[in-house]
This record gives sequence, structure tokens and C-alpha cells, in this order.
Amino acid sequence: MKIEHVAMYVNELENAKNFFIKYFGAVSNAGYHNTKTGFRSYFLTFDDGARLEIMNKPMMSDAEKELQRTGYIHIALSVGSKDKVDELTAQLKEDGYEVVSGPRTTGDGYYESCIIGIEGNQIEITI
Repeated sequence: MKIEHVAMYVNELENAKNFFIKYFGAVSNAGYHNTKTGFRSYFLTFDDGARLEIMNKPMMSDAEKELQRTGYIHIALSVGSKDKVDELTAQLKEDGYEVVSGPRTTGDGYYESCIIGIEGNQIEITI
């Protein structure tokens, strides 16, 4: 069994798509638009085949995203090396994204950093 994809609603669909393309090398499909409901989505595919569906529709609620809450908390993306974790974290910080931890080796042995990415969603960058 494998997870086929993970999905997230966003307010700014094009900005979210461009974020994952720019920083994580995602490749986007052409997108989908349901003209009756206003629903729009893109499937973003990463190097190893993992997919993220980003979606938008009119009239969504957008509750504040607290770092310590129940439910899905972050997406972890592997960039392949410690140096790449450091470089990408530095670039994201320079581009104005908040780094909430790391880069560091965690107690369970992961080398990672966490940032607040697009629309307040936490993204873990790891080897």
C-alpha cells in the first residue's frame, strides 16, 4: 500500500503552485476547473512520484493555523542532503518565510528544518 496523494485547500492557487515548483521542483499538471462549482485544482508531482493536490473553491473558511494543534500538521519534503536542507532553508528565510526550527538533527535522528510556507502551512525540509 502507498499514499496516492495528499491534498490541501489554498486561497491563492497559482501562488501555491509556484511555491512548490520554485522551491521543491514540483511539476504541475494543466489543472482542473469545474465551472459549475468554481472548484479548481492542480496535481503537483515530485521527483520520486509523490503527489500533492492543491485545491481552491469559492467561499472557503480559513481558520488560523496554530503550530501545535490536532490533525495534519506538516508536509515533509526530502531534498536529498544536509547541504541542500541548509541551502533551501537559508533561501526560504531570505525570501521572507519564517523558519520555526533548525536546521538541526532531531532527537530521533532526522536532519531537518521547519518553515511556515505558503498560507501559514508548516513544511518540514529533510534529507
